[in-house]
Amino acid sequence: KTLTDLNALADEYLRLSYHGLRAKDKSFSAEFKTDFDPNLPKLEVVSQDIGRVLLNLINNAFYAVNEKAKSGIDGYLPEVIVSSRKTETGIEISVKDNGNGIPDSVKDKIFQPFFTTKPTGSGTGLGLSLSYDIVKAHGGELKVESVEGEKTEFLIQLFA
Repeated sequence: KTLTDLNALADEYLRLSYHGLRAKDKSFSAEFKTDFDPNLPKLEVVSQDIGRVLLNLINNAFYAVNEKAKSGIDGYLPEVIVSSRKTETGIEISVKDNGNGIPDSVKDKIFQPFFTTKPTGSGTGLGLSLSYDIVKAHGGELKVESVEGEKTEFLIQLFA
């Protein structure tokens, strides 16, 4: 574990994800914004592992807004927002999207291994399960809030 600037890590993986998706699909387009707490303390983490979690959550967010954009809703602007804030007990990183949301019927299954809502061949169902395990191994929590048809927010909570 090394002392890590999680704002810089989140920013790096946000750009990596966006440009990776653009490289794969030239028609892919989405707004992305950051709202980082400048007073976020550095934390001892395995930055490669937390990076994987961030990349997975951000890729999922871009996937969600891209799927919604393909459905041709008038005036829809796909947007992914990555933010951070210092909490009383540590830090919180949020990955928010205005995609289709997660149906209530599957919300309690999304962290299970091999569960996916993606079409056959495009998701292994391991991303969120691994992400959950990595955050847990860091003594943290991974939570989700979603409104079907509107938005999803994943919260990574790490304790100092």
